[in-house]
Amino acid sequence: MKYRQLGRSGVRVSTVAMGALTFGHGSGPVGSVGRTEATRQVDLALDAGVNLIDTADSYSRGVSEELVGRALRGRRDRVLIATKAGMPMGHGPNDRGSSRQHLIRACERSLRRLGTDHIDLYQMHAWDGVTPLEETLSALDALVRTGKVRYVGCSNYSDWHLMKTLATSERLGLTRVVSQQIYYSLTSREAEDGLLPTAIDQGVGVLVWGPLAGGLLTGKYRRGERPPAGSRRFAGWTDPPVRDEGRLYDIVDVLNEIAAERAATSAQVALAWLLSRPAVTSLVVGARTSAQLAENLAAVDLELTAGERARLDEVSAMG
Repeated sequence: MKYRQLGRSGVRVSTVAMGALTFGHGSGPVGSVGRTEATRQVDLALDAGVNLIDTADSYSRGVSEELVGRALRGRRDRVLIATKAGMPMGHGPNDRGSSRQHLIRACERSLRRLGTDHIDLYQMHAWDGVTPLEETLSALDALVRTGKVRYVGCSNYSDWHLMKTLATSERLGLTRVVSQQIYYSLTSREAEDGLLPTAIDQGVGVLVWGPLAGGLLTGKYRRGERPPAGSRRFAGWTDPPVRDEGRLYDIVDVLNEIAAERAATSAQVALAWLLSRPAVTSLVVGARTSAQLAENLAAVDLELTAGERARLDEVSAMG
């Protein structure tokens, strides 16, 4: 495993992080991994050198956090835990968003579910356009000062959201976000227009979610072929979206070619391409099975040549 600095913080994280979106139940077409398999996957990740596990309170309404906490009993100090808050957690008027009321209560509940006294990376799950940013950042700063949170990050922000957050924390002398979690893959390179340059300029770490485009870059989906039975993409799962299927299959064709040439899998090639991109700190990979997770973890050992990267750059270029 390789490790990279998380933004301007002093902490180093594995270039592949374990995502726990699949842990739990009831989270649409994902969230189907139970306690036994969740623990098996955590064992596998730790043995491979992964030191960051990413979850959220909204994943299966807290069950994902509970499963992460149980799987880490007796070895909490071996790993950094990242979780998120802000998505709806109930039907009440204050059961969502980034208000001081919601964030502090959400953090305390996440701590109980995770069975820990601190969260290493606490992330705002989405932009809250209603709550004053000063209130949100002061609440996060208080959580850091009390020791309940070590570092603060954000998720699913635009570049101007990120810059406004950084400017506000600097103006008020409040805790600065060290990372952003974004969607970025060969099928969707919009982040290169704003989010990644901003991260480089401001020294913000980049955690990538959906690096395999919801499974579309695994090699299971091929042009002109019926998709696998029970596949997420064709069972009502459209996040992340694909707007140009022709371009998707062009990318998949090149992935498959390189994978065959390198005795690797298409998923490993797609992940290796992302790890070669500027500003990327770590890829958050989730899996429904231990075999899938092991395949993804092996991507850290695949170094693409300049020619292979150029082929993927060309076929995936945004029009």
